[in-house]
Amino acid sequence: QVQLVESGGGLVQPGGTLRLSCEASERSTNNAYMGWFRQAPGKEREFVAAISWNGQYTGHRDHLEGRVTVSRDIAKNTIRLQMRRMTPGDTAIYVCAGSSILGATAASQYGIWGQGTQVTVSS
Repeated sequence: QVQLVESGGGLVQPGGTLRLSCEASERSTNNAYMGWFRQAPGKEREFVAAISWNGQYTGHRDHLEGRVTVSRDIAKNTIRLQMRRMTPGDTAIYVCAGSSILGATAASQYGIWGQGTQVTVSS
């Protein structure tokens, strides 16, 4: 069973940049596509961005265009999320997930989940 461990997060200043990492215990067909989701209190979990281990497939939520960069480090089995111009509206638990479906954007398409990391945007 693939395990995912997130790192980063915590308190981010408004206007600042969020940097998260997610290390996978292995790369397999079950997590060929690695995504980031977030869930704010009282809201549904929403897709943020994703990337395939081969780098050929990437995706991000439309309204995050220009703010989000997702990358992968094959040697470290790690994917990274960078989100710029953070606002209090970005406060949420950010979770890393793995899917066997390239291009997946729905949470139901992801079968492997990390524990999540709290991100709070506040001065």
